[in-house]
Amino acid sequence: MSNPAIAAPLQPATHPAFADAQTIAAADTPWVPAGPGKSFKLLRLLPDNTGFVELMRIEPGAGVPLHRHTGPIHAYNLQGTRELCTGERIGPGEYVFEPAGNTDWWRAVGDEPVILFIVVHGAVEYLDAQDRVTQRIDAQALYEMYREHCQASGLEPAAAAH
Repeated sequence: MSNPAIAAPLQPATHPAFADAQTIAAADTPWVPAGPGKSFKLLRLLPDNTGFVELMRIEPGAGVPLHRHTGPIHAYNLQGTRELCTGERIGPGEYVFEPAGNTDWWRAVGDEPVILFIVVHGAVEYLDAQDRVTQRIDAQALYEMYREHCQASGLEPAAAAH
């Protein structure tokens, strides 16, 4: 027995619930430098500075220093392998969930850059050796980095990032 919903030809969406759907072409979004060997593509800001969605790129040998998550994080490896501070290696097609309060660091291992699809709720707080916050990245701070990069590069910020 076939499912008529699957067999039906695709039609343009006319339901009002689709009115707010937005798309963004990652290929048209710039990689924004965010430190030595680290860059990001801002895909979406969550409402009221509650988080953001990004692609993160870490070059081989580079890493993400000690940091704490104020909210849950979802990270899906699209490319490359990263080694967590626990020694665990995460490769392409693998997913990591980090709960609020998780503190860690990691680095890109191997010959290719690590590219992650990340959903961040809350902020990321970078820490020094005494666990003092040295930098706090929330949606507003990430957008400012993105906006400044676009302005310096003569680009218009993408509508989905607003």
